[in-house]
Amino acid sequence: MSSLTKSSFWNKPNGEGDMKKIATIHTDFPTKFGIPRQSGLVEELKGRVVFEPEFRSPDAIRGLDGFSHLWLLWKFNTPENSGSLTVRPPKLGGNVRMGVFATRSPFRPNNIGLSCVRLEKIDGADLIVSGADLMDGTEIVDIKPYVPYADCHPEAVGGFSKDGSERLEVVFSDELKSKIPENKQAALIKVLELDPRPQYQDDPERIYGFGFAGYDVRFTVNGGILTVREIEKFTFC
Repeated sequence: MSSLTKSSFWNKPNGEGDMKKIATIHTDFPTKFGIPRQSGLVEELKGRVVFEPEFRSPDAIRGLDGFSHLWLLWKFNTPENSGSLTVRPPKLGGNVRMGVFATRSPFRPNNIGLSCVRLEKIDGADLIVSGADLMDGTEIVDIKPYVPYADCHPEAVGGFSKDGSERLEVVFSDELKSKIPENKQAALIKVLELDPRPQYQDDPERIYGFGFAGYDVRFTVNGGILTVREIEKFTFC
């Protein structure tokens, strides 16, 4: 029996102790603003899943390379839940309350998120994934393989959520675009097309900004057109 299976983690009685961090994901988003609201909407977004020492073993991922997609279970970095049974989904303009269990709001009884990502490759003991909607440094608490015959339901009904097909036109000067590394440009443009603003805000004069891949990206939105105004590299004191 390997040292992994001998770990006391596996032997805790049900209900004892906190959930254990198994890994951390590293992405291009230092803050929550700008992250796509669902996983898989921007396949060009890459992430690296780095396991904790206890789970950094070939035994833990044996057979994983046979799957194309994974479920990541992770912890929201949000304040303690207020105890409210209703939330205001951005999809409904932030003014209509719905039951917490009818939404994917981060303000939940337990701060657990669920994302479906593509497994691009296994790099040593790390997992390289695409389509992740997670902030850099997010704590991963479990990984499960996506099983198409059970997890795919083409007949599913999406309730009040939109189908995610809405896109903005992104206007980008060549000078500003050249400031972003070429291998990051496609991902950034698709993130901007999804409209990173809070969905209840629509001020054409307001300049919004978020961090991406080490850069500060600032933009305005007027109608269906998003115009990138500034791109500056982050400087750290």
